[in-house]
Amino acid sequence: MKQVNRPSDDPLKVSKILDLKNEIKQNQQYKTTISDSIDFTNIQDSALDSMTSSLQRIYTLTQQAANGSYSNDDRQSIKSEIMSEVETMVDSLNTNFAGRYIFGGQASSDKPFSVNKENGGFELVFNNPAGAPNGNVSKEIGRGVMVELQTDGSKLFNAFTDSEGNAQDLNALFSDLFQALDSDDTEALGGRLLTGVDKAMNNTVNQRTNIGAIQNRLIAARDRNEEEYLNLETTRSLTEDIDLAETYMKYSMQMVSYQASLNMGTRILQTNILDYVR
Repeated sequence: MKQVNRPSDDPLKVSKILDLKNEIKQNQQYKTTISDSIDFTNIQDSALDSMTSSLQRIYTLTQQAANGSYSNDDRQSIKSEIMSEVETMVDSLNTNFAGRYIFGGQASSDKPFSVNKENGGFELVFNNPAGAPNGNVSKEIGRGVMVELQTDGSKLFNAFTDSEGNAQDLNALFSDLFQALDSDDTEALGGRLLTGVDKAMNNTVNQRTNIGAIQNRLIAARDRNEEEYLNLETTRSLTEDIDLAETYMKYSMQMVSYQASLNMGTRILQTNILDYVR
């Protein structure tokens, strides 16, 4: 039951009720965005967990290949396993959530990573469409409150800098690693390449940490959103809905007064001139 049924009943109250309903609607839109973003970061975390596992296995295999007692055939077997781990890693990085590639930057409809095996090669490719922005995706989770989802795949592809300060990407790292395995270069395998894999792993962990921090912020925003929703609904109900207990009490009191008035009226009507003659 409502306190007002038409705008003409109380224009100011109706205006306030409409404003509250708009606030509640916007609150629910923010809630949807926050929930979707939390799910998105969960998928990202799972993908980076898989990538970290692949890099840990590649690190172990590189360490084994640096052993001087291994033959070239042994290193070729290791090379095949590393290639398989790289493809597993690419599959994780190409995870699609609700039609969006989680590390596709702002061009989220395009698959960001691929492996090129043309002419017997093995090239890890970061697919950045020409002219497409390669940054993170921003989401509005509250009035004037923005959060950046870490969707920029280039931060994972450009893994680290070498000892000379030059940027190194994953494709260059793995290309050098495969070349060292082919040439039995144990010094490179146990030195700069092992260090490179370790740096790539640390970079992945750092990106995962950033995503975890964003996820914590989103969870806090969800809690605030739910609290705000309860406050808005309470205010709307107090403004729009009647208080049944209070209304019933007022009704009962009015009925008592009404009955008393009827009784008094009945007694007055029953009085005639003969009553005064007596």
